[in-house]
Amino acid sequence: MFLKDSPHRRYNILTGEWIKVSPHRTKRPWQGQVENTDELKRPEHDKNCYLCPGNSRASGDTTPDYKDTYSFVNDFSALLEDTDRDSVNSSFFKAESERGICKVICFSPRHDLTIPIMEKEEIKTVIRHWKKEYSELSQLDFINHIQIFENHGAAMGCSNPHPHGQVWADEFVPDLPAKELAKQKEYFKKNNSPLLIDYLNEELKSKERLVLENESFVVLVPFWAVWPYETLVLPKQQVSSVDDLSEKQVSDLAEIMKALGIRYDNLFKTDFPYSMGLHQKPTDGKDHPWSTFHMHYFPPLLRSAEVKKFMVGYEMMAMAQRDITAESSAEILRELSGSHYRGR
Repeated sequence: MFLKDSPHRRYNILTGEWIKVSPHRTKRPWQGQVENTDELKRPEHDKNCYLCPGNSRASGDTTPDYKDTYSFVNDFSALLEDTDRDSVNSSFFKAESERGICKVICFSPRHDLTIPIMEKEEIKTVIRHWKKEYSELSQLDFINHIQIFENHGAAMGCSNPHPHGQVWADEFVPDLPAKELAKQKEYFKKNNSPLLIDYLNEELKSKERLVLENESFVVLVPFWAVWPYETLVLPKQQVSSVDDLSEKQVSDLAEIMKALGIRYDNLFKTDFPYSMGLHQKPTDGKDHPWSTFHMHYFPPLLRSAEVKKFMVGYEMMAMAQRDITAESSAEILRELSGSHYRGR
């Protein structure tokens, strides 16, 4: 089949964009940049880490002696709650001020943990905290979108190895979620069913791109994946936001996040870097029955722990491109051990 061996392009049903796939290029030699993957054993508490309990932050505040998951307003927030309303609007220059709130979520008081080696109960606490933040921030009348995400690893620009993520509560829906919402709405209006649930049901028939599955969630490499080992976490039943997850779904999501994290780490025997984010319904007070809660994982590693994919040249100037097919990536991830290579 041409999808396996020949250059082709694939359509992203969530954004309306295309991705170029070049499977014949996987045999090309690599003489580019390699990453430093020296993994130092981190202490349970680092006196120099501003996210560890009891330490001072850049703001001068002291991080409290928290016992599980803890969040605070980012000391260097990209958005500010008290921004004055202003705008510029002309033929060539258009801008408008935006209010918002940015928070840091410390997953654990321990400096040496990551999601794959945390206990399931600890991950459930993180998800419950996501629910709490979404619920509370959505009550603010100027907040219309809540982006929860994690940048994990120095290769993804993470400046602190302490296990943590972020929440950006926006006044306006950002571009990528807006594109996804528009496509989901378009499909729903035409078919009276959620796009991502129907897509998942098709993926479940072939299982060709499936990686993991439990009672509530499926992890798969999307047909239109851009990053080499990109995955999409989808619910088996329609749910619109993290706040709508039942306790059973919280438990199953924690289980599948841990299992996926273990396989990522086992792939190249390293603390696998990625950016992960939740996409869900806006918080504008309107009904969005077409919006399905889902999670994106975008990991950069390509051939080994030392070699990552760069989005440069053609990708920056034209369109996204990948070499390894989504089907090959899924098979590789699927066949990996479910036990962490460190024995944790």
